[in-house]
Order: sequence, then structure tokens, then C-alpha cells
Amino acid sequence: MSKEVEMKSVDEKKKEEKKEEKKDSKDGKKDDKSKDKKDSKDKKEKEKEAEKPKPLTPLQEIKLNITLIERSVVTLEPRFTHRVLRTFTTLKKKLTPEILRESINAVYVKDNLIKQTLLSYLPPPPPPPPKEEPAAMEVDTAVPAAADAKPETKAETKSETKAEAKADAKADTKSEAKPTETTPAPPPTDPLPESEVYFRLLLIHWLLTSPESHPKALELVHDTITKIQTWNRRSMDSLAARVYFVLSRVYELLPTVELSEIRPLLLRSQRTASLRHDAESLAAVIVLLLRNYLHYNLYSQADKFVAKVTFPESAGNPQLARWLYYTGRIKAVQLSYTDAHETLQQAIRRAPAATTAPGFWQAVHKFFIVVELLMGEIPDRKTFRHPVLEKAMKSYFEIVNAVRTGSLSQFQASLNAHADQFTEDRTYSLILRLRQNVIKTGIRQLSLAYSRISLRDICVKLHLDSEEDAEYIVGKAIRDGVIEGRVVHEKGWMECGGGKDGYGVEVSEAFGKRISFCLELHNESVKAMRYPLNAHRKELDAAEGAREREKELAKEIADGKNLDGDDESMGDF
Repeated sequence: MSKEVEMKSVDEKKKEEKKEEKKDSKDGKKDDKSKDKKDSKDKKEKEKEAEKPKPLTPLQEIKLNITLIERSVVTLEPRFTHRVLRTFTTLKKKLTPEILRESINAVYVKDNLIKQTLLSYLPPPPPPPPKEEPAAMEVDTAVPAAADAKPETKAETKSETKAEAKADAKADTKSEAKPTETTPAPPPTDPLPESEVYFRLLLIHWLLTSPESHPKALELVHDTITKIQTWNRRSMDSLAARVYFVLSRVYELLPTVELSEIRPLLLRSQRTASLRHDAESLAAVIVLLLRNYLHYNLYSQADKFVAKVTFPESAGNPQLARWLYYTGRIKAVQLSYTDAHETLQQAIRRAPAATTAPGFWQAVHKFFIVVELLMGEIPDRKTFRHPVLEKAMKSYFEIVNAVRTGSLSQFQASLNAHADQFTEDRTYSLILRLRQNVIKTGIRQLSLAYSRISLRDICVKLHLDSEEDAEYIVGKAIRDGVIEGRVVHEKGWMECGGGKDGYGVEVSEAFGKRISFCLELHNESVKAMRYPLNAHRKELDAAEGAREREKELAKEIADGKNLDGDDESMGDF
């Protein structure tokens, strides 16, 4: 028995060892699998990093843009040119004279007049560093090689000359028999005029970086516009629109010239663009003319110009957003706040993203918030928490709080503190109109808090100048329906209409209207239940069924009579 027990214990130990070995093998396999997964993930990450394309250098980007412009001209597809223009915002920050010189030399291989004019706007290249002459080395006098060499025999020299002559003859025969496989490269062609305009735009953007080179930029812009108008190529429309925009920007930055000087040029360009059906240049010029008029506060002329001009429908979203922004400003100044609110809201929707055009985004929202306050509405607080608008709209947030609370002192303090910013934003005249809104809000709050209040207390609480002004403002608010009450001129107070007892003629009239409405609704519902829809069709169907049944009965009766007549003719059996 003891031997059997020992044998069983040994077998159990062996089984346990086998189980442990299996577990270890499984754990090892799991570890191997996890290692393989990690290795595969690392390989995939490395492959992704290797697959990521390296960013193009400015020189490579300019060359790529030139090829895209040429493709746009050949295929008559303006989308390639629009793709090039979208890279201007990032590319103009990387421009240097060296990059521009290299790109011009790479595109314009031949030395011609265009290349010379483009390079003339760049500073001269730095002189190359002087080459250092190698120092004189001391050389030992060597033994002449002719002395050591053995003199060659005449037979050897004759054999060498014969072999060389044979080799030259064979080479000549081979060259005559087989023509050369490498064909000569074609001569380089001159770039298109669109490429020249693109380089001129790059040069203008670079010249605008320093105030010293602004006169050169002005000269280059005028030269470019005259060339564009003489070429009259439809493939150059988008580039021409960009050139007109840069023209206005140069006049804004130059202190020696006035922005109004380019107005005749823009009007002529607008006329020629409309005659040539150049929609992109027409949209750009119209927007620049509106900007020019509003810069000098010529709102009446701008309104007449808007009434006579039709903005092209095929214009892009940026130009359309600018058009809506300027027209919204004109309508806001002309007291048509509802139209201005709708127009500015459409401009916000059409505008690019806030990160790509933060300046335009802030300018539109400033006018939008002021117009919303003039309409009697309070803007949403989320607008002021936007990361792009948070700092720029801080002063406007204080104005909104003053209008919301009806505090005239807070409104006046914030207006005086931020007057310079409001004048710079061209919203100062509109914010001054909000004073009446602040006073109306304060009067509404006083009417809710007091059943009767003297005009002197109204002057103190709203910081008005005199009791006569308070009486006039309160009377206007009562007439406009802002508050309910009346002014007692003899006693010098305002009685608010909030202390009604719930009885009287007005209450009975209101209840009469409600009761008549309920009775009319009851009568209409009863009529609808009595005469259901398409009820006459059921009656028609029932009448047709009755006629068919009558016809069937008439046939049965006729058949019965015929049977009776046959029996009579048979006679008796």
C-alpha cells in the first residue's frame, strides 16, 4: 500500500510539473506576442515619421507656385491660381532678398529686360569674399626625370605613333557611322506674364516690410497696374485683384500721400473691369472704393455708390464678407438697425475662420454688438469669451454691462476711459447713441421699484442735468410704451401704473376677448365634427349600391314572369 501511495504522489508531482511547464510556455508566448506588438508599433511609428513630407523651403514653394500658375493658364482653370494666392499669408513672412534673387534667377534663365527690372528693386548682392592666395611652398630641387629615364629607341617611338593613328582613324569612322544618341536640349522659354505679376507681388510684399522701401513699392505697384491693363488677359484676373488690394495698402502705409488720391484710378478700374466682365477685379475695386469713402466718413457718397453698383455674384467669400461689412456700417449710421444687424450677421457667417482673419473678425463683431445694443437687445456672454475676441472686446463688455444695468455713471465712465479705442474703431458716434437706451433702462427699473417718485430723485439716480430733462425723458418713455404711468407736473413726480387692483373696464374687455375666442373655437370644432371631410363621397357610394340592388331585383322579377308564361303555354297533361 505504501508503494502505491508513493507512486501516486510521484505521478501527481509529474502532472503538476507539466502544468507549470505549460503555464511557463504560455507566459513566454504571451511575452513574445507583446514584444512583437511593441516592435510592430515602433516600426509603424517610424514608417509614419519617415512618410511625413518635409516642409518645402521658400525657394521650392515659389517654384511650385510658378508651375501652378502656368498650369492654370494652359488648362484655363483659375483654381490653381487661387491655390497660389492662398499661400501668400505664410510665404510673405519668409521672404528675404536672397530668396527672391535666387527664385528670379532660377525662373528667368536668360538675361532680359524683365529680369533686370525685377532685380533692380532688390538690394545689390554682397560681394564675394576675396580668395586667399596660397602661400609659397619651399620645394627642394629634384633631380630631372630625363636623366634617370632610359633613352627610348626609335623603333619603339615609331610603333607608338602608328598605333595612335590607327585608333584615331577607327574612332572617326565609328563617329561617322553612328549618329550621336544625346540630342541637344531645347532652349529655355520665357515665363508667362502671369509669372511676372506673381514675382512683382512678392517684391511688393517684401518692400512693405520696411518703411524705407515704401516709395519703391508705390512705384512698382503703379507700373504693375499699367502692365495688367495693357495685357488684358482673363487668366490674370485673380492676380490683378490682389494687385489692387496691395495698391490701397501702400497708400494707407505711406504718410506722404493721401488715400483719396487713388480714388479716380479705382473708379476707372471699376469701369474697365465691368466692361471686360472681370468679376474678381470688379469685386476687389468696389470693396476698396467703399473702404476709401468710409475712411473719410463720406457715408452719403458711399450709400449712393452702393445704390448704383451691383456686386458680382461670382465673387469669393472674402470679398463678399468685406462688402457686407461695409454696407452694414453704412446702414448702421443711417439708423436702419435691423438691416445693419442682418448684413453684419451675414458678414460674420461669410468671413474666414477667426484664426485665419482675426482682425476682420474683431472689427465685424464690434459693430455687430453696438448695433445689437441699439436695437434694444443684450448680446450673448459667449461672444466675449471667444479666445480671439476676449481682449479686443473688453471695453465693449463694459458698455454692455452699463446698458444692461441702466447705470448712466458707469456708461459715462467707460466711455471716457476707452474713447480713444472707440474713435479708432469708428464706433464712437454709434456708442454715443446708447445714452438714451441706458436712460430708458434706468427709468424702467425705477418704475418697477417705485409706485411714485419725484423728478428730482430721478435726476439724482440717473445723473441727469435738470428736472426738465427728466420730465422730457420720462414723458417720451411713457409715449413710446417703455413704462406705464403718468407725469404729475404740478406736484413734480411720476406715478407708475403698477398699482392696479385687478378690476375695471380694461379687465372686463380682456376677459370678453378671451371668452369670445373660446366660443369661436368651440363653434368651429362643432362644425368640423358635424361635417367631416369627404362625407359626401360615402353618400354617393351608398346611393350607387342601392341602384344596383334595385336593378338586380328588377331582373329577378322579370325572370320570374317569363317562367310563369312558359308553364301556361305547355297546357294540361
